[in-house]
Amino acid sequence: MINQLFDVNGRTALITGATRGIGLTFARALAEAGCRVVLNGRDRARLEEVASDLPGQVHTSPFDVSDPAAVERAIAGVEEQVGELDILVNNAGIHPRGPLTELTDAHWLQTLDTNVTGAFLTGRAAARRMVPRGRGKIINVCSIRSDLAAPGTAAYTTSKGALKMLTKSMCADLAPYGIQVNGIGPGRIVTDMTRAQFDDKDHHAQVCARTPAGRWGQPEDLVGALIYLASPASAYVNGHILCVDGGLTSV
Repeated sequence: MINQLFDVNGRTALITGATRGIGLTFARALAEAGCRVVLNGRDRARLEEVASDLPGQVHTSPFDVSDPAAVERAIAGVEEQVGELDILVNNAGIHPRGPLTELTDAHWLQTLDTNVTGAFLTGRAAARRMVPRGRGKIINVCSIRSDLAAPGTAAYTTSKGALKMLTKSMCADLAPYGIQVNGIGPGRIVTDMTRAQFDDKDHHAQVCARTPAGRWGQPEDLVGALIYLASPASAYVNGHILCVDGGLTSV
């Protein structure tokens, strides 16, 4: 009974931004759990390289999450070529850093387009197929920056705050149709995006001191939350942001 609660074997899952970091870790976890996994990214060669290294049934779908027409074609293609989409993980994101006064219009718009509009477009396209079936899981990769600002993160923090509320709004619209929409709120996780901060001795120590767990997180620390939200175990959980942050937002 307990094993069945967390069983995602045979489901079809699409992960955006799946070629590195958290997205790649999530793709591997879902593949190992028996899902038919579809990897998304914009670099076709990198997608094929990653796919060849993962177990099970792994497919690729290169498209730009901020392009409405490309998203619609891609989701339709997944349904036609792989199977009915059961799990969507909106992970694609970028994080330009720097003072607010030096943040360019282009970086601001690109961040919102990727981190928020991308999740909206893929979520909408997936929901249009999930609603008639009366089931589906949409998981948005949010952030502790949904609630906590920091210097040099204006575009990213704004985008993640918007993504948090998009998650709740999607829940309000889609829950009546049997669809769960939730978010994962990672704390300070070591990825390519945060490597410079992790390698900075003073910043590293500051994060460890600020986090009750006393360490930075690894992408693998998020896998339990992913499987929970993707599985039947979370059938009555909706519109929730599950923070996996070593206690950082609790103190």
